[in-house]
This record gives sequence, structure tokens and C-alpha cells, in this order.
Amino acid sequence: MAELGRIERPSLESFRGKRKLLLVPLLAMPPEDAVDGVAIVGRYWEQVQTQVTSLELGIGWVQHVYHETLPVGGEDGLQMLEASGEMGSHTLARTKCAAGAVLEEAEDADTLLETMDLQRCLMMPFASQKVAGQLQQWLGDAVRRRNEHFIQRIDETLGQDEVGLLLVNERHQLQFPQDIEVFYVAPPALDEYRRWVEAWMAKQRAAQAEAMASEEDSSEPA
Repeated sequence: MAELGRIERPSLESFRGKRKLLLVPLLAMPPEDAVDGVAIVGRYWEQVQTQVTSLELGIGWVQHVYHETLPVGGEDGLQMLEASGEMGSHTLARTKCAAGAVLEEAEDADTLLETMDLQRCLMMPFASQKVAGQLQQWLGDAVRRRNEHFIQRIDETLGQDEVGLLLVNERHQLQFPQDIEVFYVAPPALDEYRRWVEAWMAKQRAAQAEAMASEEDSSEPA
């Protein structure tokens, strides 16, 4: 997998006749009051747009767009994406579709909802380890089926010498066909975002620990 921004722009001849896929990691949007985090995400999407355009100049224009959590494509998919609040990826997807690309149906709706429900269930504490283990196995099977469907959709729609744009969680478990060249789009703001998340989580943990310590102190008898 090539990482854009850390290699020179590839030449069109190097990839002529091959299937190409630009992989753009999706970022979780920080809370609105985390102004610095919100600003980093904004810079990230600006840099993604620039790097995707730069790569297109080398290997060809994006013809297909794939976005996780979308069980429909076309204009319906774009509207669903806008309603979900994924503004950075929505803007990128709509820009590419306005230039002639097609937003493809990427997910199987039933499997997607099954996976989401199981993930919510597993956030709860369980008295029975057996039940928790069975739910984990169920989730693993649902994730496998979801990924297989996603890859099948890419394989069915991305033709020879075509370029696709994939917007997906950075922790995805997708296994791409060997004949697809994958370019990982990693602008500078991606590392900046990772560092910010680590610092923000550390701050949240420290605040939580302080609150628990304060609560314990107040509950002790005078």
C-alpha cells in the first residue's frame, strides 16, 4: 500500500490498466467545545482534498466513491451522508460526484444494522461471561460478513484502469483483491489529529480520576 504524501507523485504509465483505490481515513469529530480538535479536523479535510487532487493528476480521475455506513448510493447516499453530520467526507464525496464520479452502494443494510446493534449491546456490563462471549462471536461473524459485502461491492464496480475513492475507518479490516493498487492518503494533519486525541483522552482520564478522588474524600466521615 502506497502512502500519499510520503512518496513522489506516481506516473500514469506506472499504473495504466490497473485498478486503483485511494483510501482516506475517516476521523471522529471532536466535541464542539474542543475548538483546537475541531480546527485540526477541518485542516485534515482540506489537506485530503489537495492530496487526492494531486494524486488524480498522476493516476487518473476518481470514478467511484465508496463510504462506509452507506447502504444506498447516488444522491440518496449523499443526502444520507450529509444528514449524518460527516461534513468533511460529504463535501469530498459530493465534489467528486459533481466531477463525474458515482457514489456506490457500499453496505448491506441488514448486516450494518446487525453490527451496530451488537456493538451497542457489548458496551453494557454483563453478569454472564458466557453471554458476553457468545455476543462477541456473533459480532465477529457480522463484521466478517459486512467486510465481505463491502469488498464484493468494490470488486464488482471498480473496473480495469479505473480509480476509486474509499472513505473508511482507519481501523478497518478490509482485505483488498490483489489486483487493486491501494494508496493510503495520509496528510500531515492526520498525525496531528492522532496526537490531539491522545492528549485529549489523557486529559479526560485525569479529570475523571480527580473527580473520583474528590468524591471519595467528601464521603469520608469528618
